[in-house]
Amino acid sequence: MYDNHYGLSGRPFQLTPDPAFWFDTATHRKAMAYLGYGLSQAEGFVVVTGDPGAGKTTLVGHLMNMIDPARLHVVRIVTSQIEAHDLLHLVAEGLGADTRGLVKAQVLSAVEKGLHAVARTGKRTLLIVDEAQALPMQSVEELRMLSNFQAGGHALLQIFLLGQPEFRERLADPALEQLRQRVIATHHLEAMGEDELGPYLAHRLSVVGWQGRPDFTEDAVAAMYRWSGGSPRKVNQLASRVLLFGAIEQIERFDAEDVEAVIADLVDDAPVAVASEPVVEPLEAARPDMSADIVAHAARIARLEARLEEQDEALRRVLTLMVDFIENEESRTPLRGTAA
Repeated sequence: MYDNHYGLSGRPFQLTPDPAFWFDTATHRKAMAYLGYGLSQAEGFVVVTGDPGAGKTTLVGHLMNMIDPARLHVVRIVTSQIEAHDLLHLVAEGLGADTRGLVKAQVLSAVEKGLHAVARTGKRTLLIVDEAQALPMQSVEELRMLSNFQAGGHALLQIFLLGQPEFRERLADPALEQLRQRVIATHHLEAMGEDELGPYLAHRLSVVGWQGRPDFTEDAVAAMYRWSGGSPRKVNQLASRVLLFGAIEQIERFDAEDVEAVIADLVDDAPVAVASEPVVEPLEAARPDMSADIVAHAARIARLEARLEEQDEALRRVLTLMVDFIENEESRTPLRGTAA
């Protein structure tokens, strides 16, 4: 809805990873350099880790857009506790082999034949495993075994592993020493720097036709960074809510106060942990300033009531905007049987 209000062609801060919005932060630039170096070596493992929302999936999407399919055959797997045998079936499927019902030895044979078939076309095979921290230990070891396949002294398979920070801890396990020896590059995606947040916002807005409306003050950007810590996903979450707030309140230039108001909403929306058992204080521990507590509670109730009134007003504005949007869409949609 806010995209229509601000004349944008799409949603610039959607949470679904989209390589079309790729932004070259310093840490993502380093990650791409390591991946490029790995591709030039044509063997071994490259490991990239990052906190949830750091941009690992967007990184993979950007890499896929840059890869020449005439030179590289890519098999991509997003793991979810995939056992070793199932992992082999997925790799075989990515190589065009049907291994349903086959035992492990037959699956491995099909994988090797598939790798040789790809090599005969003049291509190399790259296996990208996303969310690698979810792999059981035996599955990680199976990946090392797959990296043994060679032809003429050259590796038939190269593997990129992407995962959350705990995957680096997994790799420190003594049982994975042989795999660690085959890791040729590693990188951990950090949060973007505070000086990168303003250009990041401008870039994503520009992708959907931004012409400077709305705008953000430096204080507004600083407030967004303080709350998000530079995490791309948290930035997108906050920026999307800020634009929605702006559409409702008819704001053309956001300042820190506007951003803080949205942050307050996000904090209020967050689930509150509830104790399993109520804590009851004994009467002898009761404070003597009970009257002050009553006044404080009354003030809090008054603030909550005022907050509810504000939310009701905001909801009415949202409904008004939705009605206007639907009516505008209906007026632009030709009736059946008429010329468009």
